[in-house]
Amino acid sequence: MTRNQKRWMTVVAGVLLLNLLLRSMTVRWDLTADRRYTVHRQSLEETEKLDTFATVTLYLQGEMNSSFKRLKESAEYLIGELHRHNSLIRLDDAEPEERELALLQQQGFSPIVVHERARDGKSEQTTVWPYARVTYRNKSMVISLLQQNRGLSGEENLNRSIEGLEFAFMEALHTLRKDSVERIAFLEGHGEMGDTQTYDWEQALRRHFQVDRGALGTETGVLDNYRAVVIADPQRSFSETDKYILDQYIMGGGRVMWLLNGVRFSNDMLTDNGVTPIVALDLNLNDMLFRYGVRINPALVQDMQCLTIPVDVSSDPQRPQYRPLPWTYAPLLLTNGQSPVTRNVMQVSCTMASLVDLVGGEDGIRKTVLLATSDASGLTPTPAEVDLSDLSIDQDRFRNAYMPVAVSLEGRFSSFFTHRIVPDFLKSQRETLTEGVSRQIVVAAGSIAGNEWQDGQPLPAGFDRYSKTQFGNRDFLVQSILWLTDDNGLINLRQRQVTLRLINSKKAIARLTSVQWISIVTPVLMLLITGAGVAFVRKYKYRKA
Repeated sequence: MTRNQKRWMTVVAGVLLLNLLLRSMTVRWDLTADRRYTVHRQSLEETEKLDTFATVTLYLQGEMNSSFKRLKESAEYLIGELHRHNSLIRLDDAEPEERELALLQQQGFSPIVVHERARDGKSEQTTVWPYARVTYRNKSMVISLLQQNRGLSGEENLNRSIEGLEFAFMEALHTLRKDSVERIAFLEGHGEMGDTQTYDWEQALRRHFQVDRGALGTETGVLDNYRAVVIADPQRSFSETDKYILDQYIMGGGRVMWLLNGVRFSNDMLTDNGVTPIVALDLNLNDMLFRYGVRINPALVQDMQCLTIPVDVSSDPQRPQYRPLPWTYAPLLLTNGQSPVTRNVMQVSCTMASLVDLVGGEDGIRKTVLLATSDASGLTPTPAEVDLSDLSIDQDRFRNAYMPVAVSLEGRFSSFFTHRIVPDFLKSQRETLTEGVSRQIVVAAGSIAGNEWQDGQPLPAGFDRYSKTQFGNRDFLVQSILWLTDDNGLINLRQRQVTLRLINSKKAIARLTSVQWISIVTPVLMLLITGAGVAFVRKYKYRKA
Protein backbone atom coordinates (compact mmCIF):
# COMPACT_ATOMS: atom_id res chain seq x y z
CA MET A 1 0.00 0.00 0.00
CA THR A 2 1.44 3.31 -1.02
CA ARG A 3 1.87 6.32 1.25
CA ASN A 4 -1.00 8.21 -0.45
CA GLN A 5 -3.34 5.24 0.01
CA LYS A 6 -2.48 5.04 3.71
CA ARG A 7 -3.09 8.76 4.06
CA TRP A 8 -6.52 8.48 2.42
CA MET A 9 -7.40 5.47 4.57
CA THR A 10 -6.50 7.47 7.69
CA VAL A 11 -8.65 10.41 6.56
CA VAL A 12 -11.65 8.13 5.81
CA ALA A 13 -11.30 6.36 9.18
CA GLY A 14 -11.09 9.72 10.97
CA VAL A 15 -14.21 11.00 9.20
CA LEU A 16 -16.15 7.83 10.07
CA LEU A 17 -15.05 8.01 13.71
CA LEU A 18 -15.98 11.68 13.95
CA ASN A 19 -19.39 10.93 12.39
CA LEU A 20 -20.10 8.17 14.93
CA LEU A 21 -19.03 10.46 17.76
CA LEU A 22 -21.25 13.33 16.61
CA ARG A 23 -24.23 11.00 16.18
CA SER A 24 -24.02 10.06 19.86
CA MET A 25 -23.98 13.72 20.92
CA THR A 26 -26.82 16.24 20.90
CA VAL A 27 -25.69 19.84 20.72
CA ARG A 28 -28.19 22.69 20.52
CA TRP A 29 -27.78 26.43 20.59
CA ASP A 30 -30.75 28.70 21.29
CA LEU A 31 -30.06 31.72 19.07
CA THR A 32 -33.48 33.34 19.57
CA ALA A 33 -33.51 36.78 21.19
CA ASP A 34 -36.20 35.80 23.73
CA ARG A 35 -34.58 32.42 24.59
CA ARG A 36 -37.83 30.63 23.79
CA TYR A 37 -36.14 27.23 23.43
CA THR A 38 -34.19 27.39 26.69
CA VAL A 39 -35.54 25.66 29.80
CA HIS A 40 -35.12 27.70 32.98
CA ARG A 41 -32.62 26.60 35.61
CA GLN A 42 -35.36 26.32 38.27
CA SER A 43 -37.23 23.84 36.08
CA LEU A 44 -34.19 21.64 35.67
CA GLU A 45 -33.56 21.71 39.43
CA GLU A 46 -37.18 20.73 40.05
CA THR A 47 -36.97 17.75 37.69
CA GLU A 48 -33.83 16.50 39.45
CA LYS A 49 -35.87 15.97 42.61
CA LEU A 50 -38.08 13.30 40.99
CA ASP A 51 -37.60 9.74 42.22
CA THR A 52 -40.16 7.97 39.99
CA PHE A 53 -41.90 8.45 36.67
CA ALA A 54 -43.93 11.60 36.02
CA THR A 55 -46.31 11.31 33.06
CA VAL A 56 -47.83 14.20 31.15
CA THR A 57 -51.01 13.52 29.17
CA LEU A 58 -51.92 16.14 26.57
CA TYR A 59 -55.61 16.45 25.76
CA LEU A 60 -54.80 18.96 23.03
CA GLN A 61 -55.29 16.48 20.19
CA GLY A 62 -57.13 16.18 16.89
CA GLU A 63 -57.78 18.72 14.15
CA MET A 64 -56.70 22.22 15.22
CA ASN A 65 -55.79 25.48 13.58
CA SER A 66 -52.19 26.59 13.27
CA SER A 67 -52.26 28.61 16.51
CA PHE A 68 -53.36 25.69 18.68
CA LYS A 69 -50.91 23.45 16.86
CA ARG A 70 -48.18 25.89 17.88
CA LEU A 71 -49.37 25.64 21.51
CA LYS A 72 -49.32 21.85 21.33
CA GLU A 73 -45.88 21.77 19.70
CA SER A 74 -44.54 24.14 22.38
CA ALA A 75 -45.89 21.87 25.13
CA GLU A 76 -44.43 18.77 23.47
CA TYR A 77 -41.07 20.50 22.98
CA LEU A 78 -40.95 21.55 26.65
CA ILE A 79 -41.73 18.04 27.87
CA GLY A 80 -39.15 16.66 25.43
CA GLU A 81 -36.47 19.00 26.79
CA LEU A 82 -37.31 18.01 30.36
CA HIS A 83 -37.17 14.34 29.31
CA ARG A 84 -33.69 14.90 27.86
CA HIS A 85 -32.60 16.25 31.23
CA ASN A 86 -34.36 13.55 33.26
CA SER A 87 -35.79 10.45 31.59
CA LEU A 88 -38.29 10.03 34.46
CA ILE A 89 -40.46 12.65 32.76
CA ARG A 90 -42.35 11.23 29.84
CA LEU A 91 -45.09 12.33 27.48
CA ASP A 92 -48.19 10.26 26.82
CA ASP A 93 -49.27 11.46 23.37
CA ALA A 94 -52.01 8.88 22.84
CA GLU A 95 -55.41 10.09 21.71
CA PRO A 96 -57.66 10.55 24.80
CA GLU A 97 -60.70 8.29 25.02
CA GLU A 98 -64.24 9.64 25.18
CA ARG A 99 -64.61 8.29 28.71
CA GLU A 100 -61.55 10.22 29.83
CA LEU A 101 -62.81 13.45 28.25
CA ALA A 102 -66.20 12.98 29.94
CA LEU A 103 -64.46 12.58 33.30
CA LEU A 104 -62.44 15.69 32.58
CA GLN A 105 -65.62 17.65 31.93
CA GLN A 106 -67.18 16.36 35.16
CA GLN A 107 -64.21 17.84 37.02
CA GLY A 108 -65.08 21.27 35.63
CA PHE A 109 -62.70 21.38 32.65
CA SER A 110 -64.93 22.08 29.67
CA PRO A 111 -63.77 22.21 26.06
CA ILE A 112 -63.78 25.41 24.07
CA VAL A 113 -65.33 25.85 20.64
CA VAL A 114 -63.21 27.71 18.11
CA HIS A 115 -65.02 29.47 15.26
CA GLU A 116 -62.95 30.37 12.22
CA ARG A 117 -63.67 31.54 8.71
CA ALA A 118 -62.03 29.57 5.93
CA ARG A 119 -60.63 31.10 2.75
CA ASP A 120 -63.80 30.26 0.84
CA GLY A 121 -65.84 32.28 3.36
CA LYS A 122 -67.41 29.30 5.12
CA SER A 123 -67.45 29.16 8.92
CA GLU A 124 -65.55 26.29 10.55
CA GLN A 125 -66.12 25.04 14.09
CA THR A 126 -63.60 23.02 16.08
CA THR A 127 -63.77 21.63 19.63
CA VAL A 128 -60.49 21.90 21.52
CA TRP A 129 -59.49 20.55 24.94
CA PRO A 130 -56.66 22.88 26.05
CA TYR A 131 -55.67 20.84 29.11
CA ALA A 132 -52.98 18.48 30.31
CA ARG A 133 -52.83 16.00 33.18
CA VAL A 134 -49.64 15.56 35.20
CA THR A 135 -49.42 12.25 37.09
CA TYR A 136 -46.84 11.45 39.77
CA ARG A 137 -46.90 8.91 42.62
CA ASN A 138 -50.50 7.88 41.93
CA LYS A 139 -51.55 11.53 42.22
CA SER A 140 -52.61 13.71 39.32
CA MET A 141 -53.41 17.35 38.59
CA VAL A 142 -55.13 18.86 35.56
CA ILE A 143 -53.73 22.15 34.31
CA SER A 144 -55.11 24.55 31.74
CA LEU A 145 -52.78 25.33 28.86
CA LEU A 146 -54.83 28.25 27.55
CA GLN A 147 -54.99 31.72 29.07
CA GLN A 148 -57.96 33.84 28.05
CA ASN A 149 -57.45 37.54 28.65
CA ARG A 150 -60.31 39.87 27.87
CA GLY A 151 -59.32 42.54 25.37
CA LEU A 152 -56.56 40.50 23.69
CA SER A 153 -56.77 38.80 20.34
CA GLY A 154 -56.74 35.04 19.99
CA GLU A 155 -53.11 35.07 18.81
CA GLU A 156 -52.04 37.21 21.77
CA ASN A 157 -53.81 34.91 24.23
CA LEU A 158 -52.16 31.86 22.68
CA ASN A 159 -48.79 33.58 22.83
CA ARG A 160 -49.28 34.30 26.54
CA SER A 161 -50.33 30.69 27.00
CA ILE A 162 -47.04 29.55 25.50
CA GLU A 163 -45.19 31.90 27.86
CA GLY A 164 -46.94 30.28 30.85
CA LEU A 165 -46.44 26.63 29.89
CA GLU A 166 -43.22 26.10 31.81
CA PHE A 167 -44.61 27.58 35.04
CA ALA A 168 -47.86 25.61 34.72
CA PHE A 169 -46.07 22.26 34.37
CA MET A 170 -43.44 22.97 37.01
CA GLU A 171 -45.94 24.27 39.53
CA ALA A 172 -48.07 21.14 39.09
CA LEU A 173 -45.02 18.90 39.40
CA HIS A 174 -43.89 20.74 42.52
CA THR A 175 -47.33 20.37 44.13
CA LEU A 176 -47.53 16.64 43.34
CA ARG A 177 -43.99 16.00 44.56
CA LYS A 178 -44.56 17.39 48.05
CA ASP A 179 -45.00 14.69 50.68
CA SER A 180 -47.33 16.82 52.80
CA VAL A 181 -49.82 19.52 51.95
CA GLU A 182 -48.86 22.98 53.14
CA ARG A 183 -51.39 24.91 55.18
CA ILE A 184 -52.65 28.47 54.95
CA ALA A 185 -54.99 30.22 57.34
CA PHE A 186 -57.85 32.68 56.85
CA LEU A 187 -58.14 34.76 60.00
CA GLU A 188 -61.48 35.32 61.72
CA GLY A 189 -62.62 37.30 64.72
CA HIS A 190 -62.50 40.84 63.30
CA GLY A 191 -65.47 40.77 60.95
CA GLU A 192 -63.51 39.30 58.05
CA MET A 193 -65.17 37.78 54.99
CA GLY A 194 -66.75 34.40 55.65
CA ASP A 195 -66.11 31.20 53.72
CA THR A 196 -69.14 31.84 51.49
CA GLN A 197 -67.77 35.23 50.43
CA THR A 198 -64.32 33.80 49.59
CA TYR A 199 -65.60 30.41 48.40
CA ASP A 200 -64.26 30.63 44.85
CA TRP A 201 -60.81 31.76 45.95
CA GLU A 202 -60.57 29.10 48.64
CA GLN A 203 -61.59 26.35 46.23
CA ALA A 204 -58.84 27.42 43.83
CA LEU A 205 -56.32 27.41 46.68
CA ARG A 206 -57.30 23.90 47.77
CA ARG A 207 -55.57 22.56 44.66
CA HIS A 208 -52.32 23.54 46.34
CA PHE A 209 -52.91 23.96 50.08
CA GLN A 210 -54.95 22.90 53.06
CA VAL A 211 -57.10 25.90 53.94
CA ASP A 212 -58.06 26.49 57.58
CA ARG A 213 -60.01 29.21 59.35
CA GLY A 214 -59.91 30.48 62.91
CA ALA A 215 -59.28 33.26 65.41
CA LEU A 216 -55.87 34.09 66.85
CA GLY A 217 -56.44 33.61 70.57
CA THR A 218 -53.60 34.37 73.00
CA GLU A 219 -50.90 31.84 72.05
CA THR A 220 -47.87 33.42 70.38
CA GLY A 221 -46.99 30.46 68.15
CA VAL A 222 -50.51 29.67 66.97
CA LEU A 223 -49.57 30.50 63.35
CA ASP A 224 -46.21 28.73 63.22
CA ASN A 225 -47.48 25.76 61.20
CA TYR A 226 -48.98 27.91 58.45
CA ARG A 227 -47.09 28.95 55.32
CA ALA A 228 -49.24 32.03 54.83
CA VAL A 229 -52.01 33.94 56.57
CA VAL A 230 -54.86 35.79 54.82
CA ILE A 231 -56.64 38.72 56.45
CA ALA A 232 -59.64 39.34 54.18
CA ASP A 233 -61.55 42.59 54.71
CA PRO A 234 -61.75 42.92 58.53
CA GLN A 235 -64.26 45.41 59.95
CA ARG A 236 -63.25 45.50 63.65
CA SER A 237 -60.00 46.69 65.18
CA PHE A 238 -57.11 44.39 66.13
CA SER A 239 -55.96 44.19 69.74
CA GLU A 240 -52.35 44.62 70.78
CA THR A 241 -52.24 40.88 71.44
CA ASP A 242 -53.39 40.15 67.88
CA LYS A 243 -50.79 42.54 66.51
CA TYR A 244 -48.02 40.96 68.58
CA ILE A 245 -48.90 37.45 67.37
CA LEU A 246 -48.95 38.60 63.74
CA ASP A 247 -45.75 40.60 64.13
CA GLN A 248 -43.83 37.68 65.63
CA TYR A 249 -45.20 35.38 62.95
CA ILE A 250 -43.78 37.72 60.30
CA MET A 251 -40.46 38.04 62.15
CA GLY A 252 -40.24 34.25 62.13
CA GLY A 253 -40.54 34.16 58.34
CA GLY A 254 -44.33 33.95 58.07
CA ARG A 255 -46.11 35.43 55.06
CA VAL A 256 -49.21 37.61 55.26
CA MET A 257 -51.68 38.88 52.68
CA TRP A 258 -53.53 41.94 53.95
CA LEU A 259 -56.81 42.87 52.24
CA LEU A 260 -57.87 45.99 54.13
CA ASN A 261 -60.31 48.79 53.43
CA GLY A 262 -59.26 52.32 54.24
CA VAL A 263 -62.83 53.59 54.70
CA ARG A 264 -66.00 52.37 56.36
CA PHE A 265 -69.20 52.35 54.28
CA SER A 266 -72.51 50.50 54.15
CA ASN A 267 -73.49 48.43 51.13
CA ASP A 268 -76.97 47.95 52.61
CA MET A 269 -77.54 51.71 52.86
CA LEU A 270 -76.23 52.15 49.33
CA THR A 271 -78.62 49.50 48.02
CA ASP A 272 -81.68 50.64 49.99
CA ASN A 273 -81.26 54.41 50.02
CA GLY A 274 -78.80 55.00 47.17
CA VAL A 275 -76.44 56.85 49.48
CA THR A 276 -73.88 55.94 52.15
CA PRO A 277 -71.53 58.01 54.28
CA ILE A 278 -67.82 57.12 54.16
CA VAL A 279 -65.54 57.61 57.14
CA ALA A 280 -62.02 56.44 57.96
CA LEU A 281 -61.86 52.78 59.05
CA ASP A 282 -59.57 52.41 62.06
CA LEU A 283 -58.39 48.80 62.39
CA ASN A 284 -55.55 49.70 64.77
CA LEU A 285 -53.08 48.44 62.14
CA ASN A 286 -51.80 51.71 60.67
CA ASP A 287 -48.82 52.00 63.02
CA MET A 288 -47.70 48.40 62.41
CA LEU A 289 -48.07 48.62 58.62
CA PHE A 290 -46.20 51.93 58.68
CA ARG A 291 -43.30 50.13 60.34
CA TYR A 292 -43.36 47.59 57.52
CA GLY A 293 -43.24 50.33 54.85
CA VAL A 294 -46.81 51.08 53.76
CA ARG A 295 -49.80 53.16 54.80
CA ILE A 296 -53.42 52.77 53.71
CA ASN A 297 -54.83 56.19 52.93
CA PRO A 298 -58.35 56.70 54.41
CA ALA A 299 -59.84 57.86 51.10
CA LEU A 300 -61.66 56.34 48.12
CA VAL A 301 -60.15 56.16 44.66
CA GLN A 302 -62.28 56.93 41.63
CA ASP A 303 -61.41 55.93 38.10
CA MET A 304 -62.89 56.69 34.70
CA GLN A 305 -61.85 53.16 33.74
CA CYS A 306 -64.52 51.40 35.77
CA LEU A 307 -67.45 49.03 35.87
CA THR A 308 -70.94 50.08 34.84
CA ILE A 309 -74.07 49.63 36.93
CA PRO A 310 -77.73 49.62 35.81
CA VAL A 311 -79.50 52.81 36.91
CA ASP A 312 -83.19 53.63 36.51
CA VAL A 313 -83.26 56.81 34.41
CA SER A 314 -87.05 56.86 33.95
CA SER A 315 -89.11 59.63 35.57
CA ASP A 316 -92.07 57.25 35.85
CA PRO A 317 -91.73 54.83 38.80
CA GLN A 318 -94.23 52.49 37.16
CA ARG A 319 -92.10 52.14 34.04
CA PRO A 320 -88.48 51.78 35.05
CA GLN A 321 -85.89 52.19 32.34
CA TYR A 322 -82.44 50.94 33.24
CA ARG A 323 -79.33 52.20 31.55
CA PRO A 324 -75.74 51.16 32.28
CA LEU A 325 -73.78 54.10 33.68
CA PRO A 326 -70.13 54.26 34.75
CA TRP A 327 -69.59 53.64 38.47
CA THR A 328 -66.27 55.37 39.16
CA TYR A 329 -66.07 53.87 42.66
CA ALA A 330 -65.63 50.45 41.02
CA PRO A 331 -62.28 50.86 39.24
CA LEU A 332 -60.74 48.31 36.88
CA LEU A 333 -57.21 48.12 38.20
CA LEU A 334 -54.19 47.77 35.92
CA THR A 335 -51.74 44.95 36.62
CA ASN A 336 -47.95 45.16 36.68
CA GLY A 337 -46.60 43.15 33.76
CA GLN A 338 -43.09 43.06 35.26
CA SER A 339 -44.06 41.27 38.50
CA PRO A 340 -44.41 37.46 38.53
CA VAL A 341 -47.53 37.91 40.66
CA THR A 342 -49.49 39.89 38.08
CA ARG A 343 -47.82 39.10 34.76
CA ASN A 344 -50.43 38.05 32.17
CA VAL A 345 -53.24 38.70 34.66
CA MET A 346 -56.27 40.57 33.36
CA GLN A 347 -57.56 43.77 34.89
CA VAL A 348 -58.79 43.33 38.46
CA SER A 349 -62.20 44.65 39.48
CA CYS A 350 -63.09 46.04 42.89
CA THR A 351 -65.35 48.50 44.65
CA MET A 352 -64.62 51.15 47.26
CA ALA A 353 -60.83 50.85 47.00
CA SER A 354 -58.32 53.01 48.84
CA LEU A 355 -54.82 54.23 48.10
CA VAL A 356 -51.63 52.57 49.36
CA ASP A 357 -48.82 54.99 50.24
CA LEU A 358 -45.23 53.71 50.22
CA VAL A 359 -43.28 54.99 53.22
CA GLY A 360 -39.97 54.32 54.88
CA GLY A 361 -37.53 55.37 52.17
CA GLU A 362 -34.32 53.33 52.11
CA ASP A 363 -35.43 50.72 54.64
CA GLY A 364 -34.13 47.69 52.73
CA ILE A 365 -37.65 46.51 51.85
CA ARG A 366 -38.31 45.85 48.19
CA LYS A 367 -41.67 47.44 47.37
CA THR A 368 -43.42 46.61 44.08
CA VAL A 369 -46.72 48.05 42.91
CA LEU A 370 -48.98 45.19 41.78
CA LEU A 371 -52.28 46.95 41.07
CA ALA A 372 -52.89 50.59 40.22
CA THR A 373 -55.57 52.87 38.81
CA SER A 374 -55.50 54.24 35.27
CA ASP A 375 -54.12 57.59 34.15
CA ALA A 376 -57.54 59.22 34.68
CA SER A 377 -58.31 58.71 38.35
CA GLY A 378 -59.17 60.79 41.40
CA LEU A 379 -59.34 60.62 45.18
CA THR A 380 -62.27 61.29 47.51
CA PRO A 381 -61.09 62.06 51.07
CA THR A 382 -63.11 61.17 54.16
CA PRO A 383 -65.51 62.08 55.63
CA ALA A 384 -67.76 62.28 52.60
CA GLU A 385 -70.84 60.76 51.03
CA VAL A 386 -71.33 58.43 48.07
CA ASP A 387 -74.60 59.08 46.25
CA LEU A 388 -75.93 56.89 43.44
CA SER A 389 -78.12 59.74 42.19
CA ASP A 390 -75.02 61.73 41.29
CA LEU A 391 -73.12 59.78 38.64
CA SER A 392 -71.92 62.79 36.70
CA ILE A 393 -68.23 62.84 35.89
CA ASP A 394 -66.27 66.00 36.52
CA GLN A 395 -63.13 65.78 34.38
CA ASP A 396 -61.23 68.06 36.76
CA ARG A 397 -61.48 65.44 39.53
CA PHE A 398 -59.68 62.76 37.48
CA ARG A 399 -56.23 64.24 37.10
CA ASN A 400 -54.29 61.64 39.10
CA ALA A 401 -52.54 58.72 37.45
CA TYR A 402 -51.54 55.19 38.43
CA MET A 403 -52.34 55.37 42.13
CA PRO A 404 -51.20 52.16 43.90
CA VAL A 405 -53.93 49.94 45.33
CA ALA A 406 -51.88 46.77 45.95
CA VAL A 407 -48.16 46.38 46.66
CA SER A 408 -45.80 43.54 47.54
CA LEU A 409 -43.16 43.84 50.26
CA GLU A 410 -40.07 41.64 50.43
CA GLY A 411 -36.97 41.82 52.58
CA ARG A 412 -35.84 42.07 56.19
CA PHE A 413 -38.51 43.61 58.39
CA SER A 414 -38.04 45.21 61.79
CA SER A 415 -40.46 44.20 64.53
CA PHE A 416 -43.16 46.69 65.46
CA PHE A 417 -42.64 45.71 69.10
CA THR A 418 -38.95 46.61 69.25
CA HIS A 419 -38.55 48.92 72.26
CA ARG A 420 -42.24 48.51 73.09
CA ILE A 421 -43.85 47.04 76.17
CA VAL A 422 -45.19 43.53 75.62
CA PRO A 423 -47.88 42.03 77.88
CA ASP A 424 -46.28 39.75 80.47
CA PHE A 425 -48.30 36.65 79.56
CA LEU A 426 -47.10 36.98 75.93
CA LYS A 427 -43.52 37.83 76.78
CA SER A 428 -43.22 34.75 78.96
CA GLN A 429 -44.16 32.41 76.10
CA ARG A 430 -41.05 33.02 74.01
CA GLU A 431 -38.35 35.58 73.38
CA THR A 432 -39.44 38.53 71.23
CA LEU A 433 -37.90 38.53 67.74
CA THR A 434 -36.72 41.97 66.63
CA GLU A 435 -36.33 41.32 62.88
CA GLY A 436 -36.94 38.72 60.24
CA VAL A 437 -36.96 38.02 56.49
CA SER A 438 -40.44 37.71 55.06
CA ARG A 439 -42.88 38.63 52.29
CA GLN A 440 -46.16 40.49 52.49
CA ILE A 441 -48.83 41.75 50.11
CA VAL A 442 -51.00 44.71 51.07
CA VAL A 443 -54.22 45.34 49.13
CA ALA A 444 -56.35 48.39 49.95
CA ALA A 445 -59.58 46.85 48.66
CA GLY A 446 -61.20 43.96 50.49
CA SER A 447 -63.79 43.53 47.73
CA ILE A 448 -61.16 42.00 45.44
CA ALA A 449 -61.38 38.75 47.42
CA GLY A 450 -65.16 38.37 47.41
CA ASN A 451 -67.45 36.40 45.12
CA GLU A 452 -71.20 36.70 44.63
CA TRP A 453 -73.79 33.92 44.53
CA GLN A 454 -76.55 33.36 41.99
CA ASP A 455 -79.28 30.71 42.18
CA GLY A 456 -77.44 28.97 44.99
CA GLN A 457 -74.19 28.72 43.01
CA PRO A 458 -71.02 30.73 43.64
CA LEU A 459 -69.86 33.03 40.87
CA PRO A 460 -66.13 33.26 40.14
CA ALA A 461 -64.25 35.98 41.96
CA GLY A 462 -64.08 39.00 39.69
CA PHE A 463 -67.13 38.06 37.59
CA ASP A 464 -69.38 41.02 36.79
CA ARG A 465 -72.99 39.87 36.51
CA TYR A 466 -74.14 42.92 34.57
CA SER A 467 -71.57 42.87 31.79
CA LYS A 468 -71.05 39.07 31.97
CA THR A 469 -67.31 39.72 32.06
CA GLN A 470 -64.68 37.76 33.97
CA PHE A 471 -61.84 39.83 35.39
CA GLY A 472 -58.52 38.67 36.81
CA ASN A 473 -59.36 38.64 40.54
CA ARG A 474 -59.03 34.90 41.04
CA ASP A 475 -55.75 34.69 39.16
CA PHE A 476 -54.36 37.63 41.11
CA LEU A 477 -55.39 36.14 44.47
CA VAL A 478 -54.03 32.66 43.73
CA GLN A 479 -50.76 33.96 42.25
CA SER A 480 -50.33 36.21 45.29
CA ILE A 481 -50.46 33.22 47.65
CA LEU A 482 -48.15 31.19 45.39
CA TRP A 483 -45.64 34.06 45.41
CA LEU A 484 -45.85 34.40 49.18
CA THR A 485 -45.18 30.70 49.74
CA ASP A 486 -42.59 30.20 46.98
CA ASP A 487 -39.07 29.65 48.27
CA ASN A 488 -37.74 27.86 45.16
CA GLY A 489 -38.16 30.67 42.64
CA LEU A 490 -40.68 28.75 40.51
CA ILE A 491 -42.94 31.80 40.40
CA ASN A 492 -40.22 33.58 38.42
CA LEU A 493 -41.01 31.28 35.50
CA ARG A 494 -44.08 33.45 34.93
CA GLN A 495 -41.76 36.20 33.71
CA ARG A 496 -40.83 34.29 30.56
CA GLN A 497 -41.59 36.44 27.53
CA VAL A 498 -42.00 35.23 23.96
CA THR A 499 -42.15 37.92 21.30
CA LEU A 500 -45.25 37.68 19.14
CA ARG A 501 -44.62 38.12 15.43
CA LEU A 502 -47.98 38.16 13.70
CA ILE A 503 -48.62 37.64 10.01
CA ASN A 504 -51.11 39.93 8.29
CA SER A 505 -53.55 37.26 7.11
CA LYS A 506 -55.38 39.61 4.69
CA LYS A 507 -52.15 40.56 2.89
CA ALA A 508 -50.98 36.94 2.93
CA ILE A 509 -54.16 35.74 1.24
CA ALA A 510 -54.18 38.67 -1.23
CA ARG A 511 -50.58 38.00 -2.27
CA LEU A 512 -50.80 34.21 -2.17
CA THR A 513 -50.94 33.73 -5.96
CA SER A 514 -48.05 36.08 -6.68
CA VAL A 515 -45.89 34.47 -4.00
CA GLN A 516 -46.63 31.01 -5.42
CA TRP A 517 -45.64 32.13 -8.93
CA ILE A 518 -42.45 33.71 -7.61
CA SER A 519 -41.61 30.53 -5.69
CA ILE A 520 -42.08 28.42 -8.85
CA VAL A 521 -40.50 30.68 -11.47
CA THR A 522 -37.48 32.00 -9.52
CA PRO A 523 -35.66 28.62 -9.11
CA VAL A 524 -36.24 27.81 -12.81
CA LEU A 525 -34.88 31.18 -13.89
CA MET A 526 -31.83 30.81 -11.63
CA LEU A 527 -31.18 27.34 -13.08
CA LEU A 528 -31.47 28.62 -16.66
CA ILE A 529 -29.18 31.61 -15.97
CA THR A 530 -26.60 29.35 -14.30
CA GLY A 531 -26.73 26.83 -17.16
CA ALA A 532 -26.40 29.57 -19.79
CA GLY A 533 -23.46 31.07 -17.88
CA VAL A 534 -21.65 27.73 -17.67
CA ALA A 535 -22.25 27.03 -21.38
CA PHE A 536 -20.96 30.49 -22.32
CA VAL A 537 -17.80 30.09 -20.22
CA ARG A 538 -17.05 26.65 -21.64
CA LYS A 539 -17.64 27.81 -25.21
CA TYR A 540 -15.38 30.83 -24.76
CA LYS A 541 -12.68 28.74 -23.02
CA TYR A 542 -12.46 25.94 -25.65
CA ARG A 543 -12.77 28.31 -28.60
CA LYS A 544 -9.77 30.24 -27.33
CA ALA A 545 -7.85 27.03 -26.87
